[in-house]
Amino acid sequence: MAEQVSLRERVKEPPSARLVESYYRPAVARARAQVFDHEMWAHCAHALMLERQGIVARAPLAACLRLVLQMAEQGPESVPVDERQEDLYSYVERRIVQALGPDIGGRLHTGRSRNDLNATTWRMALRGELIAAQRALLALRGTLLRLAEAQAGVVMPDYTHGQHAQPVTFGYWLLAVADALARDGTRLAGALRHADLCPLGAGALTTTAFPLDRDLTAALLGFAAPLEIAYDAVASRDDALEAVSALAVLGATLSRLATDLMAWSSWEYGFLELADRHCAVSSIMPQKKNPAALEHIRAAAGMVQGALAAALACTKNTSFADVNDAVTAVNEPVLEATTRSRRILALIEEVLQGLTLRPERMARAAAEGFGSATELADVIVRESGLSFRMAHAVVALVVREALAAGRSADAIRSADLDQAAATLFGRPLALPETAVAQALDPAANIRARGVMGGPAPEEMARMLAARHGLLARDAAALEAVIGRVEAARARCLGFARGLAA
Repeated sequence: MAEQVSLRERVKEPPSARLVESYYRPAVARARAQVFDHEMWAHCAHALMLERQGIVARAPLAACLRLVLQMAEQGPESVPVDERQEDLYSYVERRIVQALGPDIGGRLHTGRSRNDLNATTWRMALRGELIAAQRALLALRGTLLRLAEAQAGVVMPDYTHGQHAQPVTFGYWLLAVADALARDGTRLAGALRHADLCPLGAGALTTTAFPLDRDLTAALLGFAAPLEIAYDAVASRDDALEAVSALAVLGATLSRLATDLMAWSSWEYGFLELADRHCAVSSIMPQKKNPAALEHIRAAAGMVQGALAAALACTKNTSFADVNDAVTAVNEPVLEATTRSRRILALIEEVLQGLTLRPERMARAAAEGFGSATELADVIVRESGLSFRMAHAVVALVVREALAAGRSADAIRSADLDQAAATLFGRPLALPETAVAQALDPAANIRARGVMGGPAPEEMARMLAARHGLLARDAAALEAVIGRVEAARARCLGFARGLAA
């Protein structure tokens, strides 16, 4: 009976052992792990639609649903695999036909192709992974905002080109990272929005003459809407490419975050220390405490970027149609990228929560490193009337001479400025000593920067309040999608059980 419907009637030979080893076996194994549950759900939705539309009688559909629900409960092990079929769907249909016969078991596939079914279950898997990644990203953003609020007064030097730039706070750095990650979240939300469209009912590429209700199956599967044009539904892979592109950009942000933390945890900086649980040790050097978690995050981010390259390479120079190299080969690197991204998002959140800061060392580095030179030039402009470029020249000369003499920034005095100004422009500045000291104070520098987007305390408070509101809105939008998907699954399986009974 099984051989009457085998899906290989067109060919005389079983698949090559080498084709099975290289392609079919790993593809089926991945599908069993990643889309089996989604496929069972899709079978239920399609059967309910066929019955509602009067395309197939209730009795055979009830029999099919009883078996599908049984397989769903028992899991992928309930579907025997012998390497003679090319994909999970073929084994599932063979299992149904073996149990119910080709007349009853063969009716479930009415009005449907593997093309639209596989595109649908893929999108369901991608949807779930993008939801999980966004949840992890939202949690990380929440942690960053809480830490930014708590550490808004921890003064430290910031760096441009690897050199001391201007004084900031650790909280301000965290807030800047949180904003970059919020944009990464927007990109992921856009990828989810485009993936959240249902191909089922597209058939091979032109729909079917059966009176399908594609809106119904889309709703039963929790999608926002059908993916309208059938050809597009089975041929396009921009859903995968957009998702992995967004993840690659996110990975770059996370890698840059890890790079800063790694540098600042070194002996030379001494700004912070990672928790022991996020570190490894040396097999020979007993003093070593290696930032293993941060090194792993950077490596995983590189693998996600490699997944983007692989996905683009698979789709490049392929026809706009259902073809394995463009349509199914992309799934593997993209789903691996989503899993890696979700894991490192959770890991870096944990790393941040476990950090121990060294505020005294951070503040001392800010005072020593001439990062307040910009404010000193600004004070000269305000107090003496020199142009900024002239003031810049005066301060640059003072810094150069201080470095040559081995003096730190906080050792600069008004007389040093007078001497430089007289050398360059033939006139002293006569700045009050208190004005010079105030300009060189990193904390005072920070308090003075109250322009929109600056690190001043009142501006930080305003921005933090706004970001907490944005985070709450983003979380609510994601929870709405999750609620819709979960409700649709419960409704679909409930209807299926009712019809099966």
